[in-house]
Amino acid sequence: MHAAFFLLLGASLARFLLRHPWADRGPWVVALSGALAVLYVLGPVIGSRPTPRRLGWLCTVVAVWVVLVVLAPSFAWCAVPLFYTGLRTLPPRAAFALVALLTVFVVVAQLKLADGGADPNLLVAPPAVAAVATAVFVHAQRQADRQRALIGDLLATRRELAATERRAGTLAERQRLAMEIHDSLAQGLSSQRMLLQAADRTWDGDPATARRHVRTAASITERNLAEARRFVHDLAPADLAGGDGLEAALRALAARESARFHVDGTAVALPGRVQSALLRIAQGALANVREHAHAGSAALTLTYLDDQVVLDVTDDGLGFDPGAPRPSGVRGHGLPAIRARAEQLGGSLAVESAPGEGTVLSVSIPLEAP
Repeated sequence: MHAAFFLLLGASLARFLLRHPWADRGPWVVALSGALAVLYVLGPVIGSRPTPRRLGWLCTVVAVWVVLVVLAPSFAWCAVPLFYTGLRTLPPRAAFALVALLTVFVVVAQLKLADGGADPNLLVAPPAVAAVATAVFVHAQRQADRQRALIGDLLATRRELAATERRAGTLAERQRLAMEIHDSLAQGLSSQRMLLQAADRTWDGDPATARRHVRTAASITERNLAEARRFVHDLAPADLAGGDGLEAALRALAARESARFHVDGTAVALPGRVQSALLRIAQGALANVREHAHAGSAALTLTYLDDQVVLDVTDDGLGFDPGAPRPSGVRGHGLPAIRARAEQLGGSLAVESAPGEGTVLSVSIPLEAP
């Protein structure tokens, strides 16, 4: 639009100089054309907001243009860019009034250029151009307003989604931390309590057994301390901190819990998250065996298949009915935590058990799990 204004201004000045002698109003027209060009250049510097300074500038531009049109009617078509300047600067009613005023001057100027000849186009064309220019501006303004509103809605939605994701991440992290604490510190503390209670019961009648229970509890305390320090450091299982891998960690866990450990298949490299989850699952499962099953023996089996890794935990304990509803008030977070860990990695948990027939717990994790 700025380029169009200067093009029309230059064309109008050239037409005037070619058709009129220099002595006849020439210096005034050239001076006013230069002043109008300078004023138009200053418009962006003043700003686009309808401040008193901006309104004063617009009135000056229109006044100089009106004088130019009176002196040289060929400058009338410079009104089109001025339409948009007024529409951008003034409120709607004032802008429409300015457009109408400029259109009247354009019609008068065109009639003057026609030397009184009857031409209906001179009466119709300027108002039609003004109407089209105004309609285009109003439509573009409405589109811009809708676009700004849409962008605002999108930004608000994005902020809401980000807040929702943060809340979901916080809840997931809380759940993960709860499972970490349950499968490590809480299980260890439970074992210590049981051992210390057993030591208290046998302290007078069998001091050697009581001392053995105390030493075992102290060993578990040491392991729990290592778990707590590692938990604070990076929440990874302490058995994996040495870098010996999952098999070594499971073998050490089985030795502490007096369980057997066996590996089937060709070992493959597992992501750290999968190793940590499988170790936590084994810890939680063996803790359940120790606390609830009253088993004579237990076993861990790690199996590498073509598309998944499977961890089986078996015992010959009391067993239970997996389909039976849990009695109200009974504590039990082990199996739900194990299932949640498996599902987080795209895996699954299967439990086979019956009263008096022991339990087989099987966790399958896809090898492509992240």
